[in-house]
Amino acid sequence: MTTMLWNDRLVKKEEIKLSIEDRGYQFGDGVYEVIKVYNGSMFTVTEHIDRFYESAEKINIVIPYTKDVLHKMVYDLIEANEIVNGYVYFQITRGSSPRAHAFPQPTTEPVFIAYTMKGERSIENFEKGVKAKFVEDIRWLRCDIKSLNLLGNVLAKEAAQQAGCYEAIQHRGEIVTEGSSSNMYGIKDGVLYTHPTNNLILHGITRRVIMSLCEEIGLSVIEEAFTTEQAIDMDEFFMSSTSSEITPIIQIDDSIIGNGKPGEWTRKLQAAFDARVQQLGSL
Repeated sequence: MTTMLWNDRLVKKEEIKLSIEDRGYQFGDGVYEVIKVYNGSMFTVTEHIDRFYESAEKINIVIPYTKDVLHKMVYDLIEANEIVNGYVYFQITRGSSPRAHAFPQPTTEPVFIAYTMKGERSIENFEKGVKAKFVEDIRWLRCDIKSLNLLGNVLAKEAAQQAGCYEAIQHRGEIVTEGSSSNMYGIKDGVLYTHPTNNLILHGITRRVIMSLCEEIGLSVIEEAFTTEQAIDMDEFFMSSTSSEITPIIQIDDSIIGNGKPGEWTRKLQAAFDARVQQLGSL
């Protein structure tokens, strides 16, 4: 049986009892994180946990554990389920109360849940690249919060899947923001362009690693919004996320990007990313 975290306890999945009045279920009133596990070790765990606390603070949820305690809890969960390569997901909601839009008074006890998933790296996508589809960005204006409110993202991903594409490239008007579950990047004339970190995109953890890697390999970066027209004119294009790492995008709708193959700079970034992962142990 699978072991999960329920608040501060490791329990079997069958033991967990959640209220139908939990605000996460009724309002999406909570935040979450997903961390990649390589060879039993969490990658960029400090950054993920920091962002978890930042997201919770932005919606006035107080996490009842210190960061060190939460780190230990999640690590113990990974060990209990013997996860070598995969993911750990965790979320916190505002808790259970009679249904009303305003925050409950007095304050309810938050509910923390975490579980693990096995999963290998998507090597074929990394090597060959994927197709993407432009989708209008219909989400709310606080995309910097990693909230449980994901219906806009779900609809974008579904539109991409229905079109036979791996990911949606969301745009507000003509301005590209991010993917349904990823950040987006274009490379033109040896310069990387990506949307600046503001309320319209999530400040991705893998994105932060990529910014560091660009400096490492000598790739210039301009954090500036670009248009859908500029996107299809890029020499190279790629997406990033915890699960997708650095995945080349070789086609957007009917437009081939560059020569239709992952580009030279993208390959260099992938190699530099692999080297970072290898610091956790061999791949």
